[in-house]
Amino acid sequence: MTFQTDLFAGRTALVSGGTQGIGAGVATELARLGATVIAAGLAPAAGAEAPQGAHVAELDVTDQASVDRLVGGLGRLDILVNCAGVIRRVEEHDPAVFAQVLAVNLTGTMRLCSAARPLLRQTAGCIVNTASMLSFFGGGLVPGYSASKGGVVQLTKSLAIAYAEDGIRVNAVAPGWIATPLTQALQDDPARSGAILGRTPLGRWGQPEDVARAVAFLCSPAAGFITGVALPVDGGYLTV
Repeated sequence: MTFQTDLFAGRTALVSGGTQGIGAGVATELARLGATVIAAGLAPAAGAEAPQGAHVAELDVTDQASVDRLVGGLGRLDILVNCAGVIRRVEEHDPAVFAQVLAVNLTGTMRLCSAARPLLRQTAGCIVNTASMLSFFGGGLVPGYSASKGGVVQLTKSLAIAYAEDGIRVNAVAPGWIATPLTQALQDDPARSGAILGRTPLGRWGQPEDVARAVAFLCSPAAGFITGVALPVDGGYLTV
């Protein structure tokens, strides 16, 4: 047990992209630690495991009305975790697809942060955004994803400054190679997977719960004097 099970008792958390992948892992972890969790997103893929202990809600982060409807229906909010994200390998060189990726990964993050700010002000709450290793270096096949995740880091720093006056902390996690449906094609490719693990000092694919525990730390009182950071959760990949 990494954290006491009542760490977030009495608190409400909203996790976008919370119906699958890393988001579902985060929603499950926050619920396990006592929070009332809304795991919001598009319908999960067939066979996907729903986040345990969370309430599932529909959300399209590219639609302002969808965001306003969900956030406006909350009585309180202590934690916002932005996990909604897409990647379109190769296709992102098409400017239209590039724009779609930014609309979800970057503008969608800003849209939720802005909508949630009044509720988070009331609770001196916190935000955790989802960046990436590709926030720090380029990806030839994914210019939209890389640009959006670089933007998430700068957005996190900017909102940390802007929202500090409200007592709201804003941080990000930067996951490495995590075993989710988003990376399934790479996991299934022996050459690509071997190259990834060969560069990762800890020698394994990360799991959603690895990221979820880092998120829980950033939302906890232990991180009460931390804001504006992008915390790598990558098994050491960035150090090589």
